[in-house]
Amino acid sequence: MELAITNSSKTVSVSDAIFGREFSEDLVHQVVVAYRNAGRSGTKAQKTRAEVNGTTKKSKKQKGGGARHGALTAPIFVGGGRAFAAKPRSFAQKVNRKMYRAAIAAILSELNRQGRIKIVEAFDIDAPKTSGLVEKLKGFELGKRPLIVTEDASENLFLSARNLPYVQVRDVQGLDPVSLVGADSVLMTAEAVKKIEEWLA
Repeated sequence: MELAITNSSKTVSVSDAIFGREFSEDLVHQVVVAYRNAGRSGTKAQKTRAEVNGTTKKSKKQKGGGARHGALTAPIFVGGGRAFAAKPRSFAQKVNRKMYRAAIAAILSELNRQGRIKIVEAFDIDAPKTSGLVEKLKGFELGKRPLIVTEDASENLFLSARNLPYVQVRDVQGLDPVSLVGADSVLMTAEAVKKIEEWLA
C-alpha cells in the first residue's frame, strides 16, 4: 500500500497488515478501556465498622423501648463505618502484547480509511514558540484535536505544543491507543511511519 506525502509528489510504502487491517471494535474497546484503567491510581480508602473511631459498647439496653441495637459504629448510623468500604486496589488489566499491537494497527487502519492520517517528510520547529507551531499547523487542516507523531519528539516541539489545548505531541515510543482514538487527525513524519511498522511487524 502507498500513502501520499502531504505537499510532495513522493509516497511512502506501508504494510497492508498495519495500515489496511480490518477494524475490530471489540478489540479496540477492550484495549482502550484496559489502557485507561491502568492509569487509575486506585487509592480510594474508607473505613469499615471495625476501623471507624468510636466505642463498640452496646448503645442501649436490649429491652425496653425502641429497636434492639449494638454498637453505634454499625453502618446504619451516621458516623458509623461503611458496610462495603473501598480499599486501595489496582485496576490494571492484562492485555497480551499481540492484542495491544493488533489494536494499534486496527486504529491506524481505520484512521487511514477515513483519511485522517497525514504524512509529512519532517516536522519540527526551530524555537519553542507556541505561535510558531500554530502557524505551521494552519496549512494542514488537522481539526481541533490533532496528534503529532514524530520519530523522536524534540523538546522544542513538545514545549511549543504544551500550551495549546487538545494538541498532542508523541514520539513513536509514547504512542498509545487513547491518544490515537481521541485525535481528529494524526500528522506523522515518514520516519515515524517506518518506526511504527518496525514496532508492529
